[in-house]
Amino acid sequence: MSTGKDPLPPRPSGIRPSYYRDWRLSKSWRIVPVILAALSLLTAGYLSTFTPVKIVDGSHTISLSTHQTTVGDALREATITLQPEDIISPALTAPLSRNETITIQRALEVRVNVDGQAPRLVRTQSHSALDVLAQLGLHVNAHDLLLVNNMPTSSLPEVTNAISSAGSGSSNLSAGPINITFKRAQKVVIQPSDSSPITIETTSHTVGEALMQAGYKVYLADQVVPSPGEPIQVGTHIVISPSKPISVWVDGRQVKARTQGATVSDVLADMNIVLYGMDYTRPSLNTPVSSGMEIHVVRVRQDIVVNQEVIPFDTRVEPSNDVELDHEIMAQAGTPGVHEWRTLVTYEDDVVTNRERIADFIARAPQPRIYQYGTKIVIHTLNTPDGPIHYWRVIHMLATSYSASTAGVSLGVSYYGHVRCGFTMRKGIVAVDPAYISLHTNVYVDGYGSGYACDTGSAIVGKRIDLGYDDDNLQLWYRWVDVYLLTPVPANIRYQLD
Repeated sequence: MSTGKDPLPPRPSGIRPSYYRDWRLSKSWRIVPVILAALSLLTAGYLSTFTPVKIVDGSHTISLSTHQTTVGDALREATITLQPEDIISPALTAPLSRNETITIQRALEVRVNVDGQAPRLVRTQSHSALDVLAQLGLHVNAHDLLLVNNMPTSSLPEVTNAISSAGSGSSNLSAGPINITFKRAQKVVIQPSDSSPITIETTSHTVGEALMQAGYKVYLADQVVPSPGEPIQVGTHIVISPSKPISVWVDGRQVKARTQGATVSDVLADMNIVLYGMDYTRPSLNTPVSSGMEIHVVRVRQDIVVNQEVIPFDTRVEPSNDVELDHEIMAQAGTPGVHEWRTLVTYEDDVVTNRERIADFIARAPQPRIYQYGTKIVIHTLNTPDGPIHYWRVIHMLATSYSASTAGVSLGVSYYGHVRCGFTMRKGIVAVDPAYISLHTNVYVDGYGSGYACDTGSAIVGKRIDLGYDDDNLQLWYRWVDVYLLTPVPANIRYQLD
């Protein structure tokens, strides 16, 4: 039966079977090169249908082989995103040619701030700030302020245009954003009191800056309305009343100043210079002030100079059973003594011409100052949330808090968690300085409650109290509180606390 294949010729007689089989295989492989050559021709034919192009996007170049027929289609295949202001050469609708170079000139992104308003984003092909402002309908005058990235220039900086290395989209890369600041000059009228008004155009922020720009040196004594720190507004009218430079010779020194005063008397009043007795000035007090005037103050006086030397008094502190504990009264104020002598001194223009002692005596003998501190114990009652308490002393103390784990004792020592009196650390145990509160004294603290003073600490010195807690209920304290010492009153009392 036929199999659809060419029958093999019969093996000739006398030929070995193995040799005949090798001959048949070599005959089959002869067709493989023919097949490969045919496939190569087909592949070369297909590849010849691609159009090679080069895309130059700023400093980045992409080589592309495409079946697209127009520039726009090729850019879309390269996933390059364009903005309306970008320039593409050849045009997007132009047909592709083999080995075509497509050039993309990216537009600059510029933020424009006009007169301090919210910035506006502008895309442009221009490298001139003047052109960008013209796009917005703005014209730059000679006195207007124009800054590019805070520099006084109209040229926009160069930027680097590139697309991503993956070829998916595009971006503008630059050293930083391009910012244009444009401030229109305002017309300002400057009216000096001694000359005609002038009008300037300025972009200054304040009155003082505008005056400096116009060449005015403003002194502290000048009168400027509005004040130099006021902002420039539309229609600002600046009135200047310049001060006059003068110098005053007084008490052996020369004082140079500027003044708005009309007469010599006004100058002295402005400078707080007082004439006593027979003092006078050259020129006289009613002389009008002129620029550069020198004024001399001549002192003529005769004084009795009273010199006193204090004789210090002693201070004494005494106990008093009539004064309540922790109170102190001044039983006697104390008065220093006074040793006094009097001298008649004659001055002429601050030059002493004569001194004569005319008296020397003890004007007052010193009297000691006496303080009395209280030793009288008075029991008081205070109503608390826990009921009334009876106390005999209140001490204002700095309250802190601690527990077993915060007491600074290592966990492994035998007395960890125990206080000085042997009790286990818990709420109600307080640490004190025994010099101020005796151990085993019951106390009461607002916000804490009752406490038993049976612990001490190296940091608890003076008017300090450390409020104890167990570790699970520790509350942090650091504030001044009143500590009430409860009855009974101990036998030994420190009547005076620091």
